[in-house]
Amino acid sequence: MQEKTSPSSEPAGSGGTQATGGQGGATPVKPVIPAAAAKRANASVIGMIIALVLSIAAFLPIVLMNPLPKSDGYRPDIDVAGTARNAAGVAGFTPAAPDTGGAFRPNYARWEAGTASGVPTWEVGFLTPKNSFIALVQTDKANPTWLLQQTDNAPITGSRNAGGQEWEIRDTGKGEKSLVLDYRETTVILSGAAQLDEFATLAAAVVTFMESNPAVTVSPSATAAP
Repeated sequence: MQEKTSPSSEPAGSGGTQATGGQGGATPVKPVIPAAAAKRANASVIGMIIALVLSIAAFLPIVLMNPLPKSDGYRPDIDVAGTARNAAGVAGFTPAAPDTGGAFRPNYARWEAGTASGVPTWEVGFLTPKNSFIALVQTDKANPTWLLQQTDNAPITGSRNAGGQEWEIRDTGKGEKSLVLDYRETTVILSGAAQLDEFATLAAAVVTFMESNPAVTVSPSATAAP
């Protein structure tokens, strides 16, 4: 007797499984987001947009109330001559208040008592016509250490005649330079990154002022009692 294998003896569905698997691999599976999750996602996006709009609305009035500065910048009203007259009695010399015809704009003028350095100074800052800066410092108690500090230890590189006086040039080689003049019992230093021709113009105005005003002032408190 011989056994015959019936086709039905194969596991049912084995061939069908392979066929189904082949067909299933070609069919993309699309994820389904529950309606509640989709609603929450939309709510989060809408909330972020609302928060952004509210932030812009909150800062917009602040920006509008603070307009941008004009192109020529802020020009403080500094009375150099008046401040110099007030400082004259304390200084013991006539603080330089050069007249540049408005070409150089002062942005500060002050008397420094020199508590830390021991050298009281008259100081004025000038904005030049070419939008640079030159600082004027004047004292009657200059010393070598103070002079080096004021000129950033720059070496002497030459001289420049301005106002009929020879100013000593000290140049750091990094854009900063100083013109120094010992004249009429005081030392005047002009320092900054301006061009040399602007230094010369301001230096000439300083000499003109010093020549037309007394070198030494006497404080009323120093006047001897009768």
